[in-house]
Amino acid sequence: MPELVETLIEDERWRTSGLEDLAETACRAVLSHLDLPAEAFEIAVLGCDDDRIAALNADFRDKPRATNVLSWPAVDLSPEQAGAAPSRPDPGPPGMPQALGDIAISYDTCAREAAEQGKPLAAHVSHLLVHGCLHLLGFDHTRPPDAERMEALELELLERMGIADPYL
Repeated sequence: MPELVETLIEDERWRTSGLEDLAETACRAVLSHLDLPAEAFEIAVLGCDDDRIAALNADFRDKPRATNVLSWPAVDLSPEQAGAAPSRPDPGPPGMPQALGDIAISYDTCAREAAEQGKPLAAHVSHLLVHGCLHLLGFDHTRPPDAERMEALELELLERMGIADPYL
């Protein structure tokens, strides 16, 4: 089975946390749930630390602080109408997967949040990777109807993955 996710690890703590497997599992779950063929797409994931994600957040969002996860869709699939479904991405031809975009995730923030919330790190990271992957596919949480749609989808996916509701 070809890899859907190419993972670049800048912070070695991600290696012992199994980021590669968590990212592959989470992103495959999202695409499968949305009836998108994983072999027709690719996603890049960067496992970094707070300093790196703060720099990325400053460069791309003008918010010079660390965050848990950032996403950069290759194509804007977001709907114009609040609460509507995003457009579906065009798959790449056989053997040439279409890039969906990039996700960066910070070990420091993820580990701190998981500890503060009393969650296993793997469960929290999986949730954030599902969240980031949904952003690549045009889902967002800026407008209330979009946030409701995205959160409901996250909960469905996490339940299928055996991960407890992160919003409780």
